Amino acid sequence: MNSKPLPDFLSQALLSAPDQRVTFAEFMERVLYDPTFGYYNRDSAPMGKTGDYLTSPHLSPDFGELVAVQLVQMWQALAQPALFTVVEMGAGQGVLAADILRFCQAEYPDFYQALSYVIIERSERLRGTQKNQLRNWAEIDRAIWRDWGEIPLESVVGCFLSNELVDALPVHRVCWQQGELQEIYVRLNESQNQLTEELGPLSTPGLGAYFEYLGLNLTTPPYPDGYRTEVNLAALDWLTTVAQRLAQGFVLTIDYGYPAATYYHPNRSDGTLQAYYQHRHHNNPYIHLGQQDLTAHVDFTTLERWGEQQGLRSLILTHQAPWLMSLGLAERLRQNNQTSRDINHALRRRAALQQLINPLGLGGLRVLLQGKGDKTLQPLKMLALASETNLLQS
Repeated sequence: MNSKPLPDFLSQALLSAPDQRVTFAEFMERVLYDPTFGYYNRDSAPMGKTGDYLTSPHLSPDFGELVAVQLVQMWQALAQPALFTVVEMGAGQGVLAADILRFCQAEYPDFYQALSYVIIERSERLRGTQKNQLRNWAEIDRAIWRDWGEIPLESVVGCFLSNELVDALPVHRVCWQQGELQEIYVRLNESQNQLTEELGPLSTPGLGAYFEYLGLNLTTPPYPDGYRTEVNLAALDWLTTVAQRLAQGFVLTIDYGYPAATYYHPNRSDGTLQAYYQHRHHNNPYIHLGQQDLTAHVDFTTLERWGEQQGLRSLILTHQAPWLMSLGLAERLRQNNQTSRDINHALRRRAALQQLINPLGLGGLRVLLQGKGDKTLQPLKMLALASETNLLQS
């Protein structure tokens, strides 16, 4: 699968593992998050126009400004508390945080005075980039960095925010083979210096329980022999951690994904795992080790159901396009056409805004808003519904 010598950090991990193999989730964890050699600790920027992929904040500050509008609505729905904490998880290069803080400081001074912006970032390299990007706000402690252990249980009144985080959490890969659900493991073939896959028993009963939780029976035709897919158990742990620390407020998750019925449809027989390298995507996770991004789509049905068990009510599930339109993107398009004196700037901005709502691209991301605290959540839900951001059933 890979003709180049394997990085020592990976080959040593494989050779020292029980049976000299690891689950795909362990493999993905190492190639993405190894403190020295993982993809998110690379010296060169992995994201943005010169990186491997673009996210919405890289296209236009309008995205962060519209997210800020949603955060202000949340603050208002909570009766404008004196302290409103936004916890952004996996903040990338800090672009979204900078756009939110800049816009709120200029346009919503009362909200800005109540705002504390906390970032949780496991990559030391990205944390350094963020601190440079946000240095003006960091100097006055408006932007601060924390680890999960530094955020007490039920301490946050505000919003936990993530943009394209959950799809980068390590996933298990499983295969339905000869009437049995098996797990895909990664092994090093030393003689050929290659990574190989092999099937074996499930590494945790949580994998089988995941499908039972969804009511999916893979033993029932028409699931074909050799059917492969992913299970993101890390997403459940992540959402539990978030819910435990939220006293009152919201969880806003923006990511690529599907409802479970679509994600685990029999026709989707090879899952959703993708690799991204230099703005191109492909399906081989075993090349460019530590140099390419690996992602798998999010099962939003499980996020909703698991959230309910953790005390999070589902308020909105929609796509990014209608969500941004409800927050004022359409008006921004009209104003851009009417007031801009620089035609080139107007055209560039219009193109960026249209990319944000392109249903075949970023506009197709899903937006899940969950809430905790019955007393003050209904006003925001009604506002969202009135703005035609309706719950999607498919």
